[in-house]
Amino acid sequence: MADDEIILSELSDDELVLQMHDDLYDGLKEEIEDGVNILIERGWAPYDVLTKALVAGMTIVGADFRDGILFVPEVLLAANAMKGGMAILKPLLIATGAPRMGKMVIGTVKGDIHDIGKNLVGMMMEGAGFEVKDLGINNSVEKYLEALEAEQPDILGMSALLTTTMPYMKVVIDTMKEKGMREEFIILVGGAPLNEEFGKAIGADAYCRDAAVAVETAKALVLRKHNALRA
Repeated sequence: MADDEIILSELSDDELVLQMHDDLYDGLKEEIEDGVNILIERGWAPYDVLTKALVAGMTIVGADFRDGILFVPEVLLAANAMKGGMAILKPLLIATGAPRMGKMVIGTVKGDIHDIGKNLVGMMMEGAGFEVKDLGINNSVEKYLEALEAEQPDILGMSALLTTTMPYMKVVIDTMKEKGMREEFIILVGGAPLNEEFGKAIGADAYCRDAAVAVETAKALVLRKHNALRA
């Protein structure tokens, strides 16, 4: 196979970045880790490796996922490969104080233990340059509020896969309103039984039908928020 003959260290920078896009698409974790290390050794800034090699590659994955070309198992593999690269870059990014898109707290609501979709959103958000605090499953109002206080994120993401747990999202949002903190955060909701109408009805900023849409929506809303603060 021709692929077996590709020696990453012998590729030029541009070729290596394109190869990393392919390797990410194919979910090849070790190759991504090797590629990240090679670019860092060649003097690339960690932020450039993140944006040009990893985020750009995950953008292709996200677009094909949105368009039905890729499916959840393939995207999870790509996201896992991305995670391998991120593990190398994270300490370097912190050390260099690289810019980031924003911060998100995400978790599945109380009574619900489904997390594949949520995990996918978290990975894709990290791939887009967001810092993500994942609260896991079965989160009470109190747990969400504690995390918002502690983390001070831009975004709160809530997911539900059961029709019986969907209404709990409104409980969280209503409690935030009562405490006068609703306007401080962008709230994104998602999960198979939800729709745009439900998102509007409970007072969320947006309903996201999948991880690719979540990333696009988060980017747009964070940008809008930052521009409003500057104005």
